[in-house]
Amino acid sequence: MSESQVITGTLATAGRIDKALAEASGLSRERVKALIAQGAIVVGKSHATNPSAKIQAGAHFSITVPPAIEAQARAQDIPLDVVFEDDALIVINKPAGLVVHPAAGNPDGTLVNALLHHCRGQLSGIGGVARPGIVHRIDKDTSGLLVAAKTTAAHEALAQQFADHSITRTYLAVCAGHMVPPAGTIAKRIGRSATNRKKMAVLDDDSRRGKHAVTHFRTLEKLFESSLVEASLETGRTHQVRVHLASIGHALVGDPTYGTTPSKLRPILKTLGFARQALHAASLGFTHPTSGRQVDFQADLPADMRELIDETGRLYR
Repeated sequence: MSESQVITGTLATAGRIDKALAEASGLSRERVKALIAQGAIVVGKSHATNPSAKIQAGAHFSITVPPAIEAQARAQDIPLDVVFEDDALIVINKPAGLVVHPAAGNPDGTLVNALLHHCRGQLSGIGGVARPGIVHRIDKDTSGLLVAAKTTAAHEALAQQFADHSITRTYLAVCAGHMVPPAGTIAKRIGRSATNRKKMAVLDDDSRRGKHAVTHFRTLEKLFESSLVEASLETGRTHQVRVHLASIGHALVGDPTYGTTPSKLRPILKTLGFARQALHAASLGFTHPTSGRQVDFQADLPADMRELIDETGRLYR
């Protein structure tokens, strides 16, 4: 069993204890608050008890960080396609059909279960729990790139980049029909559907519900009754590509939730055994939380989408 870590030092700034300690220790403010509540922080000669109390610069501190507790989800030896990995994070090329996070109906067999096994002994504890930091998700039946953090610092840095919309993400999709014009931008709010709470929907611009969402798209290739489209996201809303493309009459081929596959394509999908939305997270770029350098990753189309594109392309020609 790993031992507690003791962090000591001198506060460089005055102000709130939680903020000053976070800056001096490298821990997050939320983690500092939790450790204060556990009686694990001494400032001067007294235990810190109030995160908002004021403190002067120059005060000595000692923080006892207990070993990370085991995550409730169990580790499972599930094969992973690792695109990149270091001490701070891991980038995975997720296959279609793999759920990202355990939930009702999917208690195990998820990407998190796989990461707990793959990264065993490498997780410093997200919020005190030895678990991977999931900062974004892609749908079960969408394939492609996803990044997870191994440390609290990496988790917070990546989460901030997602909040700032500075992460670059590009998807490849096969959608119904041929787009006119072949490229453009969809800027429509997305929120929960008023008629089906399991679905997302495009909302009126003046709606107080939902969130601002922007998708740029361009046609890469015309296919039989469909098109291969590149979609670049400015924002990252739930089901954004699926909802936005469906809203302009070009729902994803194979999407059971937001569109109907053109009748002439259905026999082709059946013959190929293609039974998911045709969506792949093809590229992912962000500032590495440790080095500060821009990193960019790509994932080739999986075999099922490549086969779909080849066959519908052949029929179109």
